[in-house]
Amino acid sequence: MEKWIVYALISMFFAGLTSVVAKFGMKDMSSDSALVVRTAVVFAFVTVNAFLFKNAFTEIRKAAPRDLWLLAFSGLCTTVSWVFYYRAMKEGPVSYVASIDKASIVVTLVLSFLILREPVTTKVLIGAALIFAGMLVLVWK
Repeated sequence: MEKWIVYALISMFFAGLTSVVAKFGMKDMSSDSALVVRTAVVFAFVTVNAFLFKNAFTEIRKAAPRDLWLLAFSGLCTTVSWVFYYRAMKEGPVSYVASIDKASIVVTLVLSFLILREPVTTKVLIGAALIFAGMLVLVWK
């Protein structure tokens, strides 16, 4: 199995775990307060990882301004996503919220085809259609 697939599977497992644990953790606090705690932990661990195991200072100093702006915009997108994800999770069932949120894969796929010029394959289109159909089943009243 290729290394990137192993990384993606590890990511999948912990991404699935995080929503359930967070739902328990925000029982007696607002979604915004819960997100502050989570984000502080994420920031600390990501920073330690980057600076202990990689040459992050050098890479960041050498990065093109365009790349830094794009990464900053990605961070802004993540922030907006997390704020609304936590608000939805606070008020609704995590199984539905997480499933709807994961339909963002369809947005990612469309943008990867249009912007990154990644190949459009039958397998990817069928997978995206199934994900989208699953989301429709959950939101249909």
